Amino acid sequence: MIDIRPATPDDAPALAAAVMRNRDRMRPWEPYRPQGYYTVEGQAQRLADGAKRWFALDREAIVGVATLSGIALGPLRSASLGYWIDGAYTGRGLATNLVDEVCRAAREQLGLHRIEAGTLLDNHASQRVLAKSGFERIGTAPRYLHIDGTWRDHYLFQRILHDDAPSQG
Repeated sequence: MIDIRPATPDDAPALAAAVMRNRDRMRPWEPYRPQGYYTVEGQAQRLADGAKRWFALDREAIVGVATLSGIALGPLRSASLGYWIDGAYTGRGLATNLVDEVCRAAREQLGLHRIEAGTLLDNHASQRVLAKSGFERIGTAPRYLHIDGTWRDHYLFQRILHDDAPSQG
C-alpha cells in the first residue's frame, strides 16, 4: 500500500536514495543537477528551501514526490507544482493521487486559490495526470526551462481550487 504524507527534514536520506535511483530516468525531464544534489546533504538543503513537499511512500521508500514552490499569498494565493514518480511505480495512478492530495492540502491547509504547472510538449503522461486532476491548459511558454542541456518549450496549466475571497488572517 502506498501512503502519501507531507515531507519532514528527517526524509533527506530516503529522498537522496529516491533521486539517485531515478537519476538516469529523470534526465530528459529535469534541469541539470550538480553532483551534490544526489547526496543526503543536498536533499537536506532542498527540504529546507521553503517549498512544501509531499511524498508517496512504499513502506519507507519514497516512490513519488510533489512540490509546491513559489508560494505566493496575499491576493494571488498561488504556487507552482512539480512532481515525479519512481520509474518502477509509473502507470498505476500514483501521480494523479499525489497531485490530487497536494491540491486538497493547497486549498484546505495553505489557503491557495490556484496552482500552476508546466510540462514539456512531449510529456503526454504528465499532461494526462494534470487533466485527470482538473488542470486546464492555459498556454505555451517558448524556451521556458533549461532541461537536459537546452531551452525547452512547455505547455502551461492551471487549476483553480476555489473562488472564495482570500482569508483576512
